[in-house]
Amino acid sequence: MNFQLSEEQLMIQQAARDFAVNECLPGVIERDEHQKFPKEQIEKLADLGFMGMMVKPEYGGSGLDTMSYVIAMEEISKIDASVSVSMSVNNSLVCYGLQEYGTEAQKQQYLKPLAQGKKDGELYIGAFLLSEPEAGSDATSQQTTAEDKGDYYLLNGTKNWITNGNSASVYLVIAQTDPSKGSKGINAFIVEKNWPGVVVGAKENKLGIRGSDTHTILFNDVKVPKENRIGEDGFGFKFAMKTLAGGRIGIAAQALGIASGAYERAKDYSKTRKAFGTEIMNHQIIQFKLADMATKIECARLLCLKSAWEKDNNIDYTLSSSMAKVFSSETAMWTATEAVQIHGGYGFVKEYHVERLMRDAKITQIYEGTSEVQRIVIGRAILK
Repeated sequence: MNFQLSEEQLMIQQAARDFAVNECLPGVIERDEHQKFPKEQIEKLADLGFMGMMVKPEYGGSGLDTMSYVIAMEEISKIDASVSVSMSVNNSLVCYGLQEYGTEAQKQQYLKPLAQGKKDGELYIGAFLLSEPEAGSDATSQQTTAEDKGDYYLLNGTKNWITNGNSASVYLVIAQTDPSKGSKGINAFIVEKNWPGVVVGAKENKLGIRGSDTHTILFNDVKVPKENRIGEDGFGFKFAMKTLAGGRIGIAAQALGIASGAYERAKDYSKTRKAFGTEIMNHQIIQFKLADMATKIECARLLCLKSAWEKDNNIDYTLSSSMAKVFSSETAMWTATEAVQIHGGYGFVKEYHVERLMRDAKITQIYEGTSEVQRIVIGRAILK
């Protein structure tokens, strides 16, 4: 096994690191406090080619591997997880789903501008609409319906907790067409935000990733052309599960980045803060905390890279992505909490950043499949 990053991957890592420090760090506390969507940062990410990293160049993407994507996600997530989650959704869910399962016409019309992150000079990103008020972890219980009307579908329903909800131009929507068929009656559709009947609800007031654009989306008799269905009739549930497996890698990398960011701030703080006559890094209890942080983060990083490597090499990555996601997200929550503890009272103050990283960490245990669901996936796989 080769654990050395390639020259290209090291360049991507440095580019992502520079972007995070120079473009994301300024104003990150204010964006969090005022729930401001980081549009300017996302547009600059698009200019770097980071909104379609794994999309083939012929479809407007950068043509990079999944490992490069994980590396970039970690660096950006160290500073601002609200930026990285928009990047993750567009890359892991929307672009991946369309490139892997879309028709050539769908790729030409939608994938190209999505991979570039812009269309006619304006921001152009996507959103993935699966969750509903009664269908979160139980994705088979879709109440949103898509009634077959011949040459179009009539879409009705409500989707919750949608990242990029108001800023996206394109939605990938999962809906039930034939309830009698259960999960085999579910379809996936490409829906444009500006179509009649699409309503964007109020922005959610969240604990963390507050800059992220999270909304409820409602559909009232939205006409969706037949050619906007993804895959064969009844492919929607399988499409969602296959796409989410890749999405877990992105969120695992986000969690890894949050953990790394919190650890680096705690380590730096321990070198300057004095207690009992010496820098606190000289106290064994602090050294032990930092040692455990570094060890868990390295384990999380290796899990993320292994899952990405399997994806790049066409190996079934369902198990490894679930392992990476559950371990990285729990590492992020634990590390960020310990970083606040190391900072003491200052850890409770916004200007030191670790309280924000702790709040951001929590969602990584919930979205793209909760930690409980990941354990179900892992359990089934190892007991098969």
